[in-house]
Amino acid sequence: MPGNSRNVSKRVVAKKGAVKGSGGKNKDSLKGRGRTLPADERPWHKGYSGTEKLPNKTARKQENERRAAASEGRAPKVGQPGSKDTTWGRGGGRGTPQGGRGTPQRGRGAQFRTGPRIAPGRRSNPTKEGPELLLGRNPVVEALRAAVPATALYVAQGIDIDERVTEIVRTAGDRGIPILEIGRNELDRMTGGVLHQGIGLQVPPFAYEDFDDLIAAALEQTAPLLVALDGVTDPRNVGAVIRSVAAFGGHGVFMTERRAAGITATAWRTSAGAAARVPVSQVVNLTRAIKTAQKAGFTAIGLDADGETDLYQLEAAIGPLLVVVGSEGRGLSRLVGETCDLRVSIPMASDVESLNASVAAAVTLAEVARRRLYDQ
Repeated sequence: MPGNSRNVSKRVVAKKGAVKGSGGKNKDSLKGRGRTLPADERPWHKGYSGTEKLPNKTARKQENERRAAASEGRAPKVGQPGSKDTTWGRGGGRGTPQGGRGTPQRGRGAQFRTGPRIAPGRRSNPTKEGPELLLGRNPVVEALRAAVPATALYVAQGIDIDERVTEIVRTAGDRGIPILEIGRNELDRMTGGVLHQGIGLQVPPFAYEDFDDLIAAALEQTAPLLVALDGVTDPRNVGAVIRSVAAFGGHGVFMTERRAAGITATAWRTSAGAAARVPVSQVVNLTRAIKTAQKAGFTAIGLDADGETDLYQLEAAIGPLLVVVGSEGRGLSRLVGETCDLRVSIPMASDVESLNASVAAAVTLAEVARRRLYDQ
């Protein structure tokens, strides 16, 4: 009887046939739609940073984001109208860091530089760190004088007003930087207890000088002098070295991108604003970068406590010189030490004592400056 079959697994619905294809007639419909546009290239997205007129809804989103960022003390997640470059520093060249492959950059970013060394329309590789706070009156006033782009200025309530504070507030107001007055306790919390003197300037990541341009600019000087940092991890040492380079007539500093400190807010503050005047570059391979400098005519000397050459007997100080400073713990790495033309030691009264990396660099640069002044 129908519906009373003993074969319960018997198919009662007809099997579906094979799906028919287009036979190649609809090839155009199978093509992809192209690359997905990033947020800063979508006019309907709140992160759009182009020059075209924004839709009203997108403009409201961007304005709300800027207000929220100013109240929360962070960089806004929206683009700046007319510019897609939000990095700062002396760097203006997009070139590949020595020893690595370049990454294509989009857009023609506005230049935030203090010198005409790099051709317009190019930019350097920014750091991967996020926005930071520059602290202290001298670093902040130097940053504003150098036209470093900033997203907010924090001023502690009840701060003692002096000429630097007056200039900082006036310059920030003239540039349209939001000025936020907050309690001292709140500023202490934001800075982690670091000495801030009641002033904090929020800046986007630092932009480094292109290495090839750093070498070329140094060679234009009468007596080129560069400093290389081999694995220095303390940003305070980085800032102190940059400050010494500026004080003793150096023409630039370069360091590795990985396993080393870069130009952070701490390094900037320690440099007392010298990072705005001294070109700083990052390289992928320090050994290869030193060899490039040697081919360009530099004599590379590595600071080593067991070096065979006495600093006060360094005849190479007169010509183009590259001073290589080792890390705080292990000093020069093996390959870097073997690459240097000379290993230089600093004479000390006691064999037990050792010098900090930034102090050793300062002593060496001071001696080089003295020899160049009196031995020429």
